Amino acid sequence: MPPEPRTAIATVCLSGTLEDKLAAAAAAGFDGVELFENDLVVAPSSPAAIRRRCADLGLSIDLYQPFRDFEAVPPSVHAANLRRAARKFDVMAELGTDTVLVCSSVSPDAIDDDELAAGQLHALAELAAQRGMRIAYEALAWGRHVSGYEHAWRIVRRAAHPALGVCLDSFHILSRGHDPAPIRAIPGDKIFFLQLADAPRLPMDVLPWSRHHRLFPGQGDFDLTAFTGHVLAAGYRGPLSLEVFNDVFRQADPRPAAVDAMRSLLALEEALGVRDLPPAPALTGHAFAEVVTDPGGGRVLASLGFARTGVHRTKPVELWEQGDARVVVNEGGAAHGAVGAVALASADPARSARRAEALLAPVLPRVHGPREADLASVAAPDGTQVFLCGDDWRDDFVPTGETAAGAGVFGIDHVALTQPFDHFDEAALFYRSVFGLTPSPVTEFAAPFGLVRSRAVAAGEVRLTLDSALVRRGEWAPAVPEPQHVAFACTDALAAAAAMRAAGAPLLAVPANYYDDLEARLDLPAGRLAGLRAHSVLYDRDTGGEFLHFYTALAGARMFFEVVQRIGGYRGYGVANAPVRMAAHRARRPAAPPVKTPA
Repeated sequence: MPPEPRTAIATVCLSGTLEDKLAAAAAAGFDGVELFENDLVVAPSSPAAIRRRCADLGLSIDLYQPFRDFEAVPPSVHAANLRRAARKFDVMAELGTDTVLVCSSVSPDAIDDDELAAGQLHALAELAAQRGMRIAYEALAWGRHVSGYEHAWRIVRRAAHPALGVCLDSFHILSRGHDPAPIRAIPGDKIFFLQLADAPRLPMDVLPWSRHHRLFPGQGDFDLTAFTGHVLAAGYRGPLSLEVFNDVFRQADPRPAAVDAMRSLLALEEALGVRDLPPAPALTGHAFAEVVTDPGGGRVLASLGFARTGVHRTKPVELWEQGDARVVVNEGGAAHGAVGAVALASADPARSARRAEALLAPVLPRVHGPREADLASVAAPDGTQVFLCGDDWRDDFVPTGETAAGAGVFGIDHVALTQPFDHFDEAALFYRSVFGLTPSPVTEFAAPFGLVRSRAVAAGEVRLTLDSALVRRGEWAPAVPEPQHVAFACTDALAAAAAMRAAGAPLLAVPANYYDDLEARLDLPAGRLAGLRAHSVLYDRDTGGEFLHFYTALAGARMFFEVVQRIGGYRGYGVANAPVRMAAHRARRPAAPPVKTPA
């Protein structure tokens, strides 16, 4: 295996003061940083003090950036640019860094003349070389005359100075749809720096796309494994560095953001074959879901046909089962009415735990008795515990002898978890890299209380859905803040709804308008539509099959249950029906007091 490359992160990726950013980068395990000029300008510390602080933290300053609008300009502007550069080199010397990023010009003074650009960059490189420094020339995707990396390389090659090379930025290259394969033809020692950023595919101008929507590797739609593979094949041996402009990351706590960033690089290095991580063992299903409730919280489960089949040996915890659907009811937690944990059945729980730790998701401490299973668990970005289970976890429960009445439920279909807005992208990367789940594309829907983003992560029978909304505050808010629910799989949704309602289950009523619209849109058989309407069952279909589902009312502060039936090869989650469920939950919420207006 090739040696593991060094890692770096641009300070612009993170929120806070420069001290905050450096501390977060060091704590996450980065080897170095790109120092963004704006962070230096507002810092109270001198460049020399920043150099010492980085050394104390074990960080190198691998790049100073950006130096803008230098090349292909009239002589008077060029002279001013050289004076500006000389002062920047003085600052770099105090910082102890030897490479500066020079972006292709966007200045109206710039002339479309490669010969002139090469000559002026040669002069800049000569000035840098006198200080033992280097110039990394980067083609901005919106550069005035130079917007492609091959064009930038032609200018660097024409300039022919040993202190001048190129900086390759994945966003600038891939956002323009440029083929990265020719990177292999650039000599590795002329690639002075590599900057990595992912992004979703968005139909918008490249400049705002770049400034607001970049992501860490593995969170977007770019093939960064192939891109970085081309750069390494060219012989590049410098750091893999992240340069991500993102409005959310730059307002979030820098510590978890830096961990997320490092996790993205570790996963990328594993995909490139330059880092050896414990492989993700196969996940065979949902072992159980844990819900935190008030005393007697199992009543809703009983009305859904579940039985209390076990009592924990030492904790105020009960096991409720129906078929292979297992729910652990925890009456001792602080947050009542929530999904406290999801438990994934792993072919090798110990290896799953080692992989989680290698990807910066440390195993949580857990107290267990001498006869209890030693279950490993890690914390997801939203705080949910994820247990990694073998077959021995049920030994923790003393059987009660009760058997389920049954209502056709045979397993857990999926668990839905609302993510804090600033952890939405992080959560998808977490589940993909740590557990090997595959994220689906992001979908958005207009809910009664604003736009909601949703995506699923799944592998085989393990399915999680992740939702996020930007604003949830005050009285004017959804009935269920940060909702979570467990969805049970059944064989016949109409029969299950009838049996559960007869048993007293608090099923959610669906308005007649929904079924009138369904009839107009899909032209369902009259008998099918009547059955859906009679039992308040929602319906969806795709090219693979059909989906029938219904919900309970709230079973606590922010938790409820769903029962689903998949017919054929349906692969979705009925996202189109989510606004109907949200409005129905709101209708059952006590009316808010009237808003007082000034006299």
